[in-house]
Amino acid sequence: MILQALYEYYQRKAANPDSNIAPEGFEWKEIPFVIVIDNDGNFVTLEDTREGDGKKKKAKPFLVPKSIVRSGSNSWMTSFLLWDHYGYVLGYPKSDSPKDKKMAINQLSAFKKKIESLPEDVKRDQGVSALLMFYNKNQYEKVNKSENWDECSKIVACNMSFRIDGEYDLIPCQNKIKLYVDSQVDNDINSVKGICLITGLEKSIARIHSDTPINKDSKKFISFQKNSGYDSYGKEQAYNAQISKSAEFAYTTTLNVLLKSSKNKVQIRDATTLFWAQKPTAFEDFFPSFFDFPPKEDPDVDVRAVKALYDGIFNGHNTSDLQTRFYVLGLAPNSARISVRFWHEGTIREFGDKIRQHFDDFEIIRSPADTGHYALFWILSAMALKNEIENVPPSLSCQIVQAVLSGSLYPVTMLQQTIRRTRATQNVTRVQAGILKAYLNRYYRIHPTKEKEITVGLDNTNNNPGYRLGRLFAVLEKIQEEANPGINTTIRDRFYGAAASSPVTVFPQLLKLKNHHLGKLKIAGRKVNFEKLLIEIFDGINPDIPSHLAMEDQARFAIGYYHQRKNLF
Repeated sequence: MILQALYEYYQRKAANPDSNIAPEGFEWKEIPFVIVIDNDGNFVTLEDTREGDGKKKKAKPFLVPKSIVRSGSNSWMTSFLLWDHYGYVLGYPKSDSPKDKKMAINQLSAFKKKIESLPEDVKRDQGVSALLMFYNKNQYEKVNKSENWDECSKIVACNMSFRIDGEYDLIPCQNKIKLYVDSQVDNDINSVKGICLITGLEKSIARIHSDTPINKDSKKFISFQKNSGYDSYGKEQAYNAQISKSAEFAYTTTLNVLLKSSKNKVQIRDATTLFWAQKPTAFEDFFPSFFDFPPKEDPDVDVRAVKALYDGIFNGHNTSDLQTRFYVLGLAPNSARISVRFWHEGTIREFGDKIRQHFDDFEIIRSPADTGHYALFWILSAMALKNEIENVPPSLSCQIVQAVLSGSLYPVTMLQQTIRRTRATQNVTRVQAGILKAYLNRYYRIHPTKEKEITVGLDNTNNNPGYRLGRLFAVLEKIQEEANPGINTTIRDRFYGAAASSPVTVFPQLLKLKNHHLGKLKIAGRKVNFEKLLIEIFDGINPDIPSHLAMEDQARFAIGYYHQRKNLF
């Protein structure tokens, strides 16, 4: 289903002339330097296409014939058509070693033979004809003496191509070349034909799939090892899972387009999440704001996205979009191939319902000034040492995204990490309280028990010992603060961790200290109110204070503390 959805996405984009997606047989490739020649094949200049400053310079992308996978000991014999790196285009070695110099000579020979092997009518094209003269006259030897060569040589395996002086398009982008490349699609007489698993049509089968890298270590989404031990009925290296060259081009092109997109990709830690819709929709536009890092220039983008989720999709507006299919693909690097972490597909209504439930689960009382950030970035930050998401387990972001999109349990690591942070910092933030509430409510919704659901605000009817003790701790801290105005260190700074995990070791001492603090209050009515509140909290606690609290009850302690603090203020 993943490949089918990617293939269909390519077909939709290809049918739209404004999409600018590469036609079959081509790809968009960044070409940092272009060799400019005249109609007689004479070298004119070396053109730098990069824009930007310093290390942020970015090369201009051009539509060129699709690259070919190079593998094996004789990979140097495989050159690209009318573009390649400077080893092929100029015979320039990557180092001064004899081995690299010899390799560059062989690469240049392969590149020239590729051009010379073109049909005669193609070689009569003005650009190709000038390029043949460029090599016959050894004009390529002048390139590394030109003004921009030092910059070009600094780029490892710098890609290069050609342009006729006075023309805008590169030679490989000209119409005659495009027609030739198009005629070669599915025209390999040596390839084996079979029924494609994606299209259902009989076409040439792709044995080696193109790269779709998500980082420098992971290159392919699908690859087959020759004589792997998984061959069946004599079918080896892709013939036992037939995907046509046309379908392979479509799905790999789509993946590369999505991976390069800033609109259809969310990158958190090592996890790459791609998403797309069956047709243009507003949901696709604000989907990344639920998960991604908010830009500095617009830190409240996730708040607006959540508002749009509630106001725009579920109040009767945009109803035509609700049945539009939506796809989410989670990828992660692997030592051999790209790993699929998760795959979800459904209608926008189904995804919207799941995401809305996620935000409902996380919702918790907050101050009027708190706008309510709950994007995945803020959730991970709240669980991380120094609030840096690099300090949380790498797989946690994927597990949370999957729980959001499927409506399944949140990972227990989310609970453990948050409890660990609250005990380390001796405090409970709004996001941390929301995380704990979301985990508990979803867990007991899926595994029903007698446990009471955690509410958004203070719940006086919740008699769970952990929740009650958290409330009690918050009241004791408030009494101390009012008895000692301007105090710098409260009982929270000294006793929160112990009170949340082993309450019997802390609360007897704190209750004795409470009497001293109450005695210092100057307003009698305030003292009476505190005593009434303490009695109300104690009524829900068993006669004996527990010796220790389980992890789930430590979470309720944190929520009870947070709820009571907000209520007191």
